[in-house]
Amino acid sequence: MVIPKALSKLALTGYLLGALCFPMAAQARTAAPVESASVVAVSEMPRQGAETYERILQGGPFAYEKDGVVFGNRERLLPQQKRGYYREYTVKTPGSRDRGTRRIICGGQPRTPDTCYYTADHYGSFRKIVP
Repeated sequence: MVIPKALSKLALTGYLLGALCFPMAAQARTAAPVESASVVAVSEMPRQGAETYERILQGGPFAYEKDGVVFGNRERLLPQQKRGYYREYTVKTPGSRDRGTRRIICGGQPRTPDTCYYTADHYGSFRKIVP
């Protein structure tokens, strides 16, 4: 079947506009949740990550005002849960002038989370933290 040039250009334009206007929807179709093989031991994380993880389990104190805020999981890379289930915490990045790109996301109760995930690339990928 031959597609007329005008129609193929129209379809391509529509696809590109959709991807630009609704990037999260396009990403949600292609994103896969964290698999069980994607894990990191606390001892394998950067020192700052292990320290942040311990502070999470102790209930603080935390260095950043946004630590402990609800994480929306907009990327849909973590297992789906009700809003408010996940909370995010900053993992200090040496030399960074701001919060950097490293985070720990925990689900469940703040001091006794069901599970936690580490990301070094600002929510681009996650690895489940195992003790």
